[in-house]
Amino acid sequence: MASDLLNIGKSGAMAARAALDITAQNIANASNPDYARRTLAMQEVASKGGIAMEPGAALSGVRPDRVVRSNSLFLQNEARRTSGDVNRADTELSGLRNAEAAVEQAGIYPAVVDFEASLARLSSDPLEGPLRAAVIEDGRRLAQTFQIATSGLDVAEADLLFTADAGVEQVNLLAGELARTNTAIAKARPGSSNMAVLHDQRDSLLRGLSELAGTTTTFDALGRVSVQIGGETLVSGDVANTLARSSNPDGSFAFTVGGNAAALTSGSLLGGSQAMVAISDLRTELDDLANLLITRVNTVQTAGADIDGNPGQPFFSGSDAGDIALALTSGGQIATAPAGAGAGSRNASNLQALRDALSINGPATAADALLFKLSSAISARTVTRDALRTIADTAGVALSAETGVDLDQEAANLLRYQQAFQASGRVIQVASDVFDTILGVG
Repeated sequence: MASDLLNIGKSGAMAARAALDITAQNIANASNPDYARRTLAMQEVASKGGIAMEPGAALSGVRPDRVVRSNSLFLQNEARRTSGDVNRADTELSGLRNAEAAVEQAGIYPAVVDFEASLARLSSDPLEGPLRAAVIEDGRRLAQTFQIATSGLDVAEADLLFTADAGVEQVNLLAGELARTNTAIAKARPGSSNMAVLHDQRDSLLRGLSELAGTTTTFDALGRVSVQIGGETLVSGDVANTLARSSNPDGSFAFTVGGNAAALTSGSLLGGSQAMVAISDLRTELDDLANLLITRVNTVQTAGADIDGNPGQPFFSGSDAGDIALALTSGGQIATAPAGAGAGSRNASNLQALRDALSINGPATAADALLFKLSSAISARTVTRDALRTIADTAGVALSAETGVDLDQEAANLLRYQQAFQASGRVIQVASDVFDTILGVG
């Protein structure tokens, strides 16, 4: 009897100590987003049969059975899906904001207004040298603003390309680590602490992949995962395929997994692709605006006569925002007079025609419309991003409630297992007293 009590007390103390270790791990990782709460499942130990003993007739204590890791596949998938959506929207919005900053900081609209204002001042005295020089300088500055805006868009695109390439590299790194984790999971003992750690690592890697490219996952009985991106298998067992990126004619990104085309559905890589398309469209609109300015100004300019009575020469050279430049070299070349007018003519009808060409649905109106359209697109995407972030935060809270550590519950478990350890120690003490009593009888 005393021997049984010793075994029972010993098993109870060992089980309580193991449970305390698990509780301590939970508390230590309470703020770790990659950690899922553990509990220790225990199993009763039955006595074995022997001489003069009924087999399995009595219990002989308890033993740790397995480490149970809290998990919810549905909430995990939802958290990964919504995280991918948020990262897609964030990356697209960041690219658009960089493009907007490039256009606004270039100051195209103010430069167009200043150019029109300098033409208005020149109309007061079309032969005044300083006024003509001011028109030339404002024209030069206007052309430079288009070039500055184009350079800014180049920088925004380069940033997206760099981020996309870094993202592709990170996806391949995570995929390789996930394949190695699958191999380790296959070798680990089910229900062990090592298995729980590997499952935490697996979920962390999956979250990183989802944020970058969006994933579809399937799990086997051991917890090994297969990952698909854009309908193509990225990870299967211990094999990881390679994600690669190229560019489409419209500026968007094309992706392949293992050489097969993959259409991403979420993640920052998709957001970067969408931002590239938006910037490409913006560049086209900016080129159209520059072409409108060049065409209208040069059409009127070449239809008039300059201060020396010579036929007007093109005011701007180039055809788009990237190559627009001032073509005139002096203020005297501005064709303020109509064709055929003599040298020094004060007839400013051609100058008025130029002002009319710019003011009626001209570059200023087009520049204002371009900026308004861009601002509206950013505002709409901000609303979408904020809504997606709210959904993702809700999914994260639900997942944390299911798998996260509750410090109040863990504090209660500390007291519970401490008392269980003390009770087991008391059982051992009782067994010792029984032995002493038996020995004392003799």
